[in-house]
Amino acid sequence: MPLHIPFDNSYAALPAAFYTRQAPTPVREATPLAWNEALAAQLGITGQDAAVFAGNTVPAGADPLAQLYAGHQFGNYNPQLGDGRAILLGEVFDTKGIRRDIQLKGSGPTPYSRMGDGRAWLGPVLREYVVSEAMHALGIPTTRALAAVATGEPVLREQGPLPGAVLTRVAASHLRVGTFQIFAHRGHIEELRTLTNYAIERHYPDADGPMGLLAAVCRAQAELVAAWMSVGFIHGVMNTDNCTISGETIDYGPCAFMDAYHEARVFSSIDQTGRYAYGNQPRIAVWNMAQCATALIQLADDKEAAVEEATAIVHAMPEQLQSAWLHRFGAKIGLEHAMEDDQPLIEDLLALMQADGADFTNVFAALGTATARDQFTDRDAFDAWEQRRQDRIGPDAMQIMARANPHIIPRNHRIEDMIAAAQGGDMALFERLMSALSSPHDVPSDFDDLRRPPTKDEIVPATFCGT
Repeated sequence: MPLHIPFDNSYAALPAAFYTRQAPTPVREATPLAWNEALAAQLGITGQDAAVFAGNTVPAGADPLAQLYAGHQFGNYNPQLGDGRAILLGEVFDTKGIRRDIQLKGSGPTPYSRMGDGRAWLGPVLREYVVSEAMHALGIPTTRALAAVATGEPVLREQGPLPGAVLTRVAASHLRVGTFQIFAHRGHIEELRTLTNYAIERHYPDADGPMGLLAAVCRAQAELVAAWMSVGFIHGVMNTDNCTISGETIDYGPCAFMDAYHEARVFSSIDQTGRYAYGNQPRIAVWNMAQCATALIQLADDKEAAVEEATAIVHAMPEQLQSAWLHRFGAKIGLEHAMEDDQPLIEDLLALMQADGADFTNVFAALGTATARDQFTDRDAFDAWEQRRQDRIGPDAMQIMARANPHIIPRNHRIEDMIAAAQGGDMALFERLMSALSSPHDVPSDFDDLRRPPTKDEIVPATFCGT
């Protein structure tokens, strides 16, 4: 069946200041690696064509472009970033009537590549494919993976030549905090106003003006980061150019899921100071929203009043984060309606886990079963804590925990095994991971090995962004 994508593009209709029109750069040999049939159906896409998803052919109705944005990277403002290795093909409406971007990642250089090659190698493409689809299965807002295609061309990185690939990514949009920042910092107020109106119409049609948009984005980001925390996810590079207005997880570069729990856990090789450590993620989310507020304030006629309103909105975010965190972690120990008084119970379990180096996912998955205490070396301390939990929970605790606690996550060492196999042309581990991760709360026994934490020799100490 010939490929058909029912494009209905809106971003390309915005002023030219927002992007550079550009087609993707063709590759030597487009070979399909993975195809998300279920997602394609949701997007109204029929047929397949590796040439399109490698960038060799521009499909009918597409309007390819590279988006412009800026951003704070590890706290330092970079005045111009943009899609340095991505091309937005266009947009479609999914079966729920929601507008979705279709973007090629690794599709060649653009004016925003900053001396880069604009390409991606196979490892990061498959990592993002697996992890983003795992996040979707966990019910966490995320961009999604539609296709992965090998290019038949080497990509040069510090490790030497590596096999190239292109990922097709689907998102509610690719609007970022950095998209607003670049126009605010340049003093381009009309472009900023146009962008704000576009974001409101596309994502939050009930929002009342710029401050209404800010409040909506703060709520979405608070819920998102609480969800990350509840599954032990560490984004690794929470720059404002990786912070979406839609509240979706985006840019799975040096991301990782924790094995042994530690609040200060860092995996990203470029995070030398621990700025984006697991426990810092709520604080950074608030910081990012403060940068969003700074940009949106520029639209106000009465700057003093806007600063006061924006400050109140951002200052309300820590409480929103705490409420979302309490709800998520309360469910993880069996409480449908956790209250503030339950916070010490949750925190005491996390402290036990950190002291023991217990596995984050497996501890919560085992709660309420006879094997829970086996996750700890200090079993007496756990037994005392478990009695406190028993005194608090109701008869439906097991059902609540079953919905809140996955049995399987995309563990770092399994992803590395999968990438190594794929480099040799073997996609069987990829397919097995995708199958297991599609039902994370109900894992059959034949996936028990994927639940096992890494041995000392299997631990992945650092993750890399792949650029």
